[in-house]
Amino acid sequence: MSLSPEKAKAYWRENLGIISVYLVIWFVASYGFGILLVDQLDAIQFFGFPLGFWFAQQGSIFIFVILIWAYVYSMNKLDEKYDVHE
Repeated sequence: MSLSPEKAKAYWRENLGIISVYLVIWFVASYGFGILLVDQLDAIQFFGFPLGFWFAQQGSIFIFVILIWAYVYSMNKLDEKYDVHE
């Protein structure tokens, strides 16, 4: 099913918005928590490890997997909204 040019632009604009939000979350989790704020986060213990170390080693991976699931869910909802779902 094809979209009108206006609906295609709206679909793409919403898609870029979703991607932008998830990229910001990815950046904050990986670069912000894993590198920039590591000294401040290391003052907090999480399962016996400094929180900054945990974010750099495991926390970012958990967040990335959650982001993948959230992106799939968001795109399925967007596809249904514009009636381009499978």
